Amino acid sequence: MDQSPPHPETQHQSVTFAEGLTLDCGRHLASLTVAYRTYGTLNAARNNAILICHALTGDQYVAEPNPETGKPGWWDNLVGPGKPVDTENFFVICTNVLGGCMGTTGPRSPHEDHPERPWGTDFPPVTINDMVRAQKLFIGHLGIEKLFAVIGGSMGGMQTLAWAALYPQHVFAAIPVAAAYYHSAQNIAFHEIGRQAIAADPDFHGGQYWEHGVIPARGLAVARMTAHITYVSEEALSRKFGRKLQEAEGLSSLGERFEVESYLQYQGSSFVRRFDANSYLTITRAMDLFDLAAEHGGLLANAFKGTKTRFLLVSFSSDWLFPTAQSRAIARALNHVAANVSFVEIKSDKGHDAFLLDEPDFHRTLRGFLSGCAEHAGLK
Repeated sequence: MDQSPPHPETQHQSVTFAEGLTLDCGRHLASLTVAYRTYGTLNAARNNAILICHALTGDQYVAEPNPETGKPGWWDNLVGPGKPVDTENFFVICTNVLGGCMGTTGPRSPHEDHPERPWGTDFPPVTINDMVRAQKLFIGHLGIEKLFAVIGGSMGGMQTLAWAALYPQHVFAAIPVAAAYYHSAQNIAFHEIGRQAIAADPDFHGGQYWEHGVIPARGLAVARMTAHITYVSEEALSRKFGRKLQEAEGLSSLGERFEVESYLQYQGSSFVRRFDANSYLTITRAMDLFDLAAEHGGLLANAFKGTKTRFLLVSFSSDWLFPTAQSRAIARALNHVAANVSFVEIKSDKGHDAFLLDEPDFHRTLRGFLSGCAEHAGLK
């Protein structure tokens, strides 16, 4: 793969908190910048705000073109006027996560002790809870005491669960989608393959690749390709590609490839132009560390004792990365503490990525749940 240019510099809408943030690892960030986007209008009562939490490789551009790629917002089919998350009724917020590379403090940010260079691999380890605490600081900055809802898929679902556990009095409804309360050993293993691929790239330079004017494009692309396989189902890959070759003549040379190979190479090459390798290392480790039950004495139900938050849990039948069984386990824990919980498994053959795609049953379910919650919250 050809060496791609360094990650482009874009000025993102952001707020900086001079008080910084203390992390779970014990380190204190002297200053914290949170990059964000908002959609819709905050009402006078400030009670119609929905926070959307993005997944591993997502960003704050949930419902508008990404300024670096030009591609539509990653949940553009779900968020907007008249859509399931209706910006004519709700004030929608999305922040780039702590450790990210789209404007929020992370490995690409100036090192607090050496501002002439980025943090790089010196950036302290962060957790899902740290990400949520940074979001909470930002929500307070907006003058919002209680969120109407927190919604997120995949790693965003982990953040949603963390919000419900850390700040139950500040969340009216929580909607974790295609998520789990811990990262499985298999998922950690896939992440480790990606991290090792990045570290093995000669252009990684111990994480100080910017000093050489390069990025570890090959390693980061392999990491993305490996991860992407886990996001799709075997049925979806077979339907889209099967065993088709790019050239109809057959195996006339070793250089010819299956269409699925070309697809994965495209996924890898496009990813390296928009994502920072050190951020990838930081965020995947945060996902791996997530275990909500372990944080509460080994019993998941303890995380939700006394909660008044309303929950909607959504899984997809062909998702083998965060399978339905993990959502059912969360539902059982919530039932154990008599929480208000709804659970639905959406029939789909699209795998984990189904939460990002056009799934009418999912969209109808979400729209109906939000409408019901709005009535109970007095928004209608």
